[in-house]
Amino acid sequence: MTVESTAARKPRRSAGTRKSPSTKPELVQLLTPEGKRVKNAEYDKYVADITPEELRGLYRDMVLTRRFDAEATSLQRQGELGLWASLLGQEAAQIGSGRALRDDDYVFPTYREHGVAWCRGVDPTNLLGMFRGVNNGGWDPNGNNFHLYTIVIGSQTLHATGYAMGVAKDGADSAVIAYFGDGASSQGDVAESFTFSAVYNAPVVFFCQNNQWAISEPTERQTRVPLYQRAQGFGFPGVRVDGNDVLASLAVTKWALERARNGEGPTLVEAYTYRMGAHTTSDDPSKYRADEEREAWEAKDPILRLRRYLEASNHADEGFFAELETESEALGRRVREAVRAMPDPDRFALFEHAYADGHALVDEERAEFAAYQASFTDGEGA
Repeated sequence: MTVESTAARKPRRSAGTRKSPSTKPELVQLLTPEGKRVKNAEYDKYVADITPEELRGLYRDMVLTRRFDAEATSLQRQGELGLWASLLGQEAAQIGSGRALRDDDYVFPTYREHGVAWCRGVDPTNLLGMFRGVNNGGWDPNGNNFHLYTIVIGSQTLHATGYAMGVAKDGADSAVIAYFGDGASSQGDVAESFTFSAVYNAPVVFFCQNNQWAISEPTERQTRVPLYQRAQGFGFPGVRVDGNDVLASLAVTKWALERARNGEGPTLVEAYTYRMGAHTTSDDPSKYRADEEREAWEAKDPILRLRRYLEASNHADEGFFAELETESEALGRRVREAVRAMPDPDRFALFEHAYADGHALVDEERAEFAAYQASFTDGEGA
């Protein structure tokens, strides 16, 4: 699968004039933006037995994830969170890939995989505790096989590769998946993880959500070829999937996970999607991208796409959508109330788990910090 790169022949455009490449990228698509089912000889079998109930479940996942995400953005704007990284527009890529996983598979996320966290059963309020600054993650990674969020760009791909190499040595048939963005694809850690996973035939899927903007830098400023083609240079397959198509994301991820479990090594999945909101709540995307571009992608909305398919196929009625709207509002209220009720963090928690068996220097630092804290209550400090 090849596609002509525009980066090699066109200069960078200004924010007001940048347009998507005129060459249509080749990608796997099972649902069109209009909600019409299209056939694919290679990937249809991975969703051939999906039931109307499961389709409604995928829709529910996306709607509730978006509602949670919107509530988190609102909470940050009201000063309840320090920062928030929205997934708006990327729900299909995350829910589709997340629902392809087995319970014994292990996930290494970045800091935007709220939909995948939802699929793994992580309480949404735990995600918010980290962004509120009251915990360092808030969940046991081994409880859901979902690692803590990784803020350092790209480093989780190395963690995933090492874990996958261990899985292979243990003889387990589970798989590992590492999420990262188009910006992280330029990091050295990602290249190193590609090298090691290929050489050791590690059972890992690299899932790149190409939302086309690494903060303010468009993808064409980072690569002269589509991202999925980078896998060829490391000796394993890459595939580009329509990241706004939840069925295609589900099917392609199932295929890649199956390869990993069968001992066929790593796969790079590029989910071609779009970040409809800001990079984080500290960002203003209007400074670097055109409204016309965002509006064009809003017409490809992943939730609207599946709703059209459900309605056209008579798989869901108005009662279902009304009930889901009620559930969505209830989730928003629960999240808001939970965040505002979060207690202040334990000030001494940072000294815990620094060493497995304790350490004299940590004990000394803890004592110094305790004395400092006591000075405020004893009237000895300001």
